[in-house]
Amino acid sequence: MTRSNRKVSAIALTLLASASAPSFAQDNFKVCWSIYAGWMPWAYGQQAGIVDKWAEKYDISIDVVQINDYVESINQYTAGEFDACTMAQMDALTIPAVGGVDSTVLIAGDYSNGNDAIILMDSDNLADIKGRNVNLVEYSVSHYLLARGLDSIGMSEKDVQVINTSDADLVSVFGIDGVNATVTWNPLVSEILAIPATHDVFNSSMIPGEIIDGLVVNTETLKANPALGKALTGAWFEIMSEMNGDSESAELARTIMAEAAETDLAGYDAQLAKTHMYYTPESALELVNSPKLVETMRHVAEFSFDHGLLGEGAPSADIVGIEMPAGVFGDPNNIKLRFDNTYMQMAADGQL
Repeated sequence: MTRSNRKVSAIALTLLASASAPSFAQDNFKVCWSIYAGWMPWAYGQQAGIVDKWAEKYDISIDVVQINDYVESINQYTAGEFDACTMAQMDALTIPAVGGVDSTVLIAGDYSNGNDAIILMDSDNLADIKGRNVNLVEYSVSHYLLARGLDSIGMSEKDVQVINTSDADLVSVFGIDGVNATVTWNPLVSEILAIPATHDVFNSSMIPGEIIDGLVVNTETLKANPALGKALTGAWFEIMSEMNGDSESAELARTIMAEAAETDLAGYDAQLAKTHMYYTPESALELVNSPKLVETMRHVAEFSFDHGLLGEGAPSADIVGIEMPAGVFGDPNNIKLRFDNTYMQMAADGQL
């Protein structure tokens, strides 16, 4: 799964979104997802009829659609083709929010807890990355992880040379022609670490709660249709309950998810082991309500600004307002990304 970002034109996306804006008051909704450990539950929820059950409860219909290309799924959401989409919070900021589409993180599903890693050959010390070429998918969460790792030891990207490399090529080029440093995500991390003399020198478990994945919904659609928020949140946490644990039914649920991800149960469970899933609404609320989230989004916004991802001519990292229960980062008069605890709190209180 390519959780990758790219530079976008805010003006172009805004025009595209306005041309194809969703009809806010509606009965039928479309949700898109792409392959990643933390998003496979939507495949199971659709196949097992859980999403349909919750939609029927609120007298609506929800079509859950898989999009093979991750960035394309976000672009289609931004253009108004989907009402909700799975994505990392950095991508929610730099694509729909920067494009002028007011978006809400309805469900905080997980954070990467080791799935993303900086890998060096012939060294187990991150400081030895200095002066090396680093192969990664540019402007992705891998790029963000590199920046955070370097910052943790008093270094910056000026100390390395980033080499933009397709995720399809990262494994095959590693160890060849002097390629000895890379940043990527699982299952590619596991494949590269199987190469002799390779070392995981910094990974996402060292910045817990920063690479957040979840379900993003068009804010105006959500406001006009609270039934959508209730149905999606209710379905999600029922799926979480079914997949968690070692029971036969939980293993069956994860086996179905594994098949959709083109792996087996052992392979999927290995990915989940490095994915901090929020299996309960209470645990998701701890993240969303925490003041630490404000600091995390400051890091994300500053990285995005430094790499030109907040739109051409963006004057500063705080050009886009990000609203969280613990506070606002950025321009309070231009809030385009919101972390909403309303529906997760309803789930915690048994009110869905």
